[in-house]
Amino acid sequence: MIEASTGKGLLENWKCLLACTLVSMSPFQYGIDFGAIGGLQAMPGFLEVFGHPDPSSPIGYNISPGRQQLISSLMILGAFISSSSAGFFASYLGRRHCLWMASILCCASNVIMMATTNLSGIYAGRFLIGVANGWYMTFSQLYIQESTPARYRGLMISVFQSWTSLGSLIGTVIDNATHSLPGKDCYLIPLGVIYAIPVFMSIGLFFIPESPRWLLYKERNEQAHKALTWMRPVPEGIQEEIDDIQAAILAEKEMARGVGIVDILRNPVDRRRLFLSVAAVSIQAASGAMFMIAYGTYFFEIAKVGNAFQNACILTATGVAVIILNSCVISKIGRRRVFLMTGMSICGVSQFAIAAVWHVNPGTVSTGRAIVGLSVIYICGYNGMVATYAWLAGGEIPSQRLRSYTFGIAAAVGFAGAWLATFTAPYFINPDALNWGPEYGWIWGPSCFITVIWIYFYLPEIKNRTLEEIDEMFEAKLPARKFRKYVCVGRHVSDEKVVDEKNSVEVREVEKDVGATTTERVG
Repeated sequence: MIEASTGKGLLENWKCLLACTLVSMSPFQYGIDFGAIGGLQAMPGFLEVFGHPDPSSPIGYNISPGRQQLISSLMILGAFISSSSAGFFASYLGRRHCLWMASILCCASNVIMMATTNLSGIYAGRFLIGVANGWYMTFSQLYIQESTPARYRGLMISVFQSWTSLGSLIGTVIDNATHSLPGKDCYLIPLGVIYAIPVFMSIGLFFIPESPRWLLYKERNEQAHKALTWMRPVPEGIQEEIDDIQAAILAEKEMARGVGIVDILRNPVDRRRLFLSVAAVSIQAASGAMFMIAYGTYFFEIAKVGNAFQNACILTATGVAVIILNSCVISKIGRRRVFLMTGMSICGVSQFAIAAVWHVNPGTVSTGRAIVGLSVIYICGYNGMVATYAWLAGGEIPSQRLRSYTFGIAAAVGFAGAWLATFTAPYFINPDALNWGPEYGWIWGPSCFITVIWIYFYLPEIKNRTLEEIDEMFEAKLPARKFRKYVCVGRHVSDEKVVDEKNSVEVREVEKDVGATTTERVG
């Protein structure tokens, strides 16, 4: 099975990679939201409007756990709902139109958040921007997974994840620059940055083609051929890649009774792929990242760990740096054992260490420094090893026919896990509630190590495999441990072989009949 990009490097595939880079900007919104909203909850100007005075707080204001929960978690709840519906929209509208839809809603929701001084308004804006972010995260990954050559798919998902971290970094840097400004300007400026990417990406989408695989599935073959010709540097290999995709789509349609959730659950192979995709995406939530990311600045402020905003900037900048390093090796090193298992182990050890340090000696300068250092180690494990590969594996595993539905459900469950972690965190860390602070790590350490065990036994290694090869391996019902060394034949090659054999049999039968007739005439 040969892709049209075989033998060509990054420069020759520049158009496809540029298109995917444009689409990969989608999670910038998700990242800047997490980076900014955590800082907003530690800004006096924001808390004057949406919080309450608190003389015992280091900043003179506080926010109730209930409001904190809703402001942080409604975005994720919206993302859960929108990603649940992503299968329907992506199946009928395509990837580009869905991204335009997300951009419009993102801008509209941000207008609400910037204009309101009412809690109901901020809640509505948070929910709607969550809907937009859920669509962004789901539709953009579908486009990248379906358009990128197999050997560069990991690289582009790494770029995708880097936009999340870059958004978080920009959000925290802007928070650090504006948190001391008087009045509402301190939080309106960070919110205003949110408009940049939706506008830029909406313009750029006019200049790139639709996903070729989606077009082929919709039997728009001529448009698919044009799209793939635009994306691939070698015209000679395009028809072969189209043949592979069409053969895979045809085989899936022959096995299927319909498209949708019911069909996913009816077919054992599709059911397995659904559960694996859901579990892979959920690795992010299981790592405890929502605790470290969503409440990082607030957590540092309450724990009196140096300058909270500067520490958050250091943490996020480290995350961006390790994501960039990750992109250099993602296509060469196995994802399952080297990255996911090692990364989750680092996250688990870091969480245990943070909780233990605070438990032994809470509130001291030395403890604060230790927590900052351990947080940096945690973010190296999470951003450098876990975050990219969780979404990558979750998007590679579904079949073409059911990819939008399967990945939509997986993203929805992932967002649900993130929402649960974000919603419950204030109960544990807020001084007005349980006041655990950094000891919340006792909850997430075991979660990380349980996930490591699951990865070892159940998650297959599919590094640098084409989506059609992945289909072939799942239909062969291989156990997870055999995926890495399995040699694929290729569907359209097998089909041609069957057709050739069938034609040969028919020719022999015709020759036999002709020979028999001739004998009868001679007799």
